[in-house]
Amino acid sequence: MSQLKVYNSYTRQKEVFAPITPGHVGMYVCGPTVSGESHLGHARPTITFDFIYRYLLHLGFKVRYVRNITDAGHFEEEGREAEDKIAKKAVLEMLEPMELVQKYTILFHWAMHQFNNLNPSIEPTATGHIVEQIGMIQKIIQEGYAYEVNGSVYFDVKKYAAHYPYGKLSGRVLDDLLETTRELDGQDEKHNRQDFALWKAAPPEHIMRWQSPWGEGFPGWHIECSAMSSKYLGAQFDIHGGGMDLQFPHHESEIAQSTICNHEIPARYWLHNNMITLNGRKMGKSYGNQIRLTEMFTGTNPLLQQAYTPMTIRFFILQTHYRSTLDFSNEALQAAEKGLKRLWEAYDLLKKLVVDETEGNGSSATAADPAIDDQVRKLLRELDEFMNDDFNTAKVLANIFELVPIINSLKGGQIRRDALSPATLQLMKRYFTDYLENILGLRGESAGDDQKLNGVMDLLIDIRRDARSRKDYSTSDKIRNQLLQLGIVLKDEKDGGVSFTFA
Repeated sequence: MSQLKVYNSYTRQKEVFAPITPGHVGMYVCGPTVSGESHLGHARPTITFDFIYRYLLHLGFKVRYVRNITDAGHFEEEGREAEDKIAKKAVLEMLEPMELVQKYTILFHWAMHQFNNLNPSIEPTATGHIVEQIGMIQKIIQEGYAYEVNGSVYFDVKKYAAHYPYGKLSGRVLDDLLETTRELDGQDEKHNRQDFALWKAAPPEHIMRWQSPWGEGFPGWHIECSAMSSKYLGAQFDIHGGGMDLQFPHHESEIAQSTICNHEIPARYWLHNNMITLNGRKMGKSYGNQIRLTEMFTGTNPLLQQAYTPMTIRFFILQTHYRSTLDFSNEALQAAEKGLKRLWEAYDLLKKLVVDETEGNGSSATAADPAIDDQVRKLLRELDEFMNDDFNTAKVLANIFELVPIINSLKGGQIRRDALSPATLQLMKRYFTDYLENILGLRGESAGDDQKLNGVMDLLIDIRRDARSRKDYSTSDKIRNQLLQLGIVLKDEKDGGVSFTFA
């Protein structure tokens, strides 16, 4: 079996994967900022690092997979709006910040389970690690690479770049950053325009704030991940993952902070998935092309021609290599829907084929058609080669689809049942289960439909209950009326519960 090779964004080349501790893998992936509902753009990194996690487990590694929850406001700089996302949304929704965080964390977890994503080993929150972040900032100050101004602390990028390769991950040149850094609040406090905030003094109107040696404030975005990854995975760990859009400034800043604090680059391998685009443009709120995951599942977005199941979306993502751009279109998703149906029907047929050791030439059970037998074995062997070549799920699925007509022909009688040896048929059964279910994380659409419906209804009932508690009767009535149009009747029970029936 070939060795696993991964594309390291830091070195810009494929490298043989060799974990720091043999047999063990530490992997940190940047999770969501829970200031709003997850959208289609969030699906790709979570599904990507889910199948990477699954494959590492399949190879026999003991994996500690850490994925954080950003719930501390997400202060942003360098070409982004400097605002506290959590606090701003909390005001709009008339909720306490932590109430808002809880609401969208639950929604995020619900969506991840619809995609059949495995839970991470540890899911730390930024607000739960303020002490560690303050400690890390103090150490960076002691090392001479950060400074305090008016209760805020900034990382000295220019000083760092004089001794370390700042910009190596993202390919940015320090002097060019002057052209991409916007005028934002607090720029006049910095020694250099490129410096980024480790800690910000909280203005009077800022809701989320903590005591620190520099006064009341809140952490910068980048220090959160540095503190959480080092706490649970050590000063250096194996894999740091995330979307390609996080390379700069987030991951570049993480590298700088952790290198000064821990005296080594935090991760050996940096893995980044590419974006999902719409007509060649990244999906995002500012572009007006964002599609929430609940809208994907229900079809309630003007950009959608129909609803798409979680498995159709997962399959759509798996059909393209994770480092390639994936352009959204209804046509592509509809094709994925048909392809997944065809694939799963063949898998169901394969599971029903009986392995009979008496077929073929007596007890030796050889293949009646060695050419077909060899072809099947070659296609199966290549699955491991493709997955070991930087997790190439696109090629894996292409090979599996080449096996679909063979399975259909075996069942339909166009190919004799003994054309394959029992050993090859058994091997194909095992590979299909290993890859489709255990590694790629797919499942049959018909399985658990009632459970999925109940899950969706529970979600809608919770959203409606939340709306009623805030006296948002417009949203509450909209949910009831639109469900009624679909033939689903909500009934408020005397004990405060809610049930539903089909009209």
